[in-house]
Amino acid sequence: MSNALRVDSFDESVLITFTRPEIRNPLSVVVVEELIKVLGNLARQDKVRRIDFTGSDNVFASGADLREIRRLDVIDAREFAVRGQRLMNLIELMPQETRALINGACYGGALDLALACDRRIASSNATFCHPGVRLGIITGWGGTQRLPRLIGIAKAIEMFFTATPFSSTHAHEMGLIDHIDNSHFGV
Repeated sequence: MSNALRVDSFDESVLITFTRPEIRNPLSVVVVEELIKVLGNLARQDKVRRIDFTGSDNVFASGADLREIRRLDVIDAREFAVRGQRLMNLIELMPQETRALINGACYGGALDLALACDRRIASSNATFCHPGVRLGIITGWGGTQRLPRLIGIAKAIEMFFTATPFSSTHAHEMGLIDHIDNSHFGV
């Protein structure tokens, strides 16, 4: 396993932590593949009842690794999207409860990951954004379907078209997160 993830097992739960805050915990190809393997193994474990995802050092995750995206050609871009969709669908269909414990910046593909979880709990310093419009891209990992189902079409379109970061308070008010709770994050 790379140094980008840490997997900690407890009695009936598993905590998956993104551990590269110095580069904003990107969901690189390596990280996505590792998550697919870890979750595939966890799906078969009856003892595990909950899987939590969190980040480190006030960064949940920045989403897809933009350095990788810049190098993609048409064929590789399709595979990149399919790989991310595979991960998000796996999270959504896990037999265990899945929770995103959002401890800071949650952008792009990381927001897609949070949307695939059963529950989203954020610290008060968390921020949310789908910055694709500023980058000339749009998420290919299922966020365009999951976000409108969760918060409504009008709010989702505003999020996608403005690429404006917003607070956990605003995310809670719009229904994006279930609640704000700093106790889950050691804050």
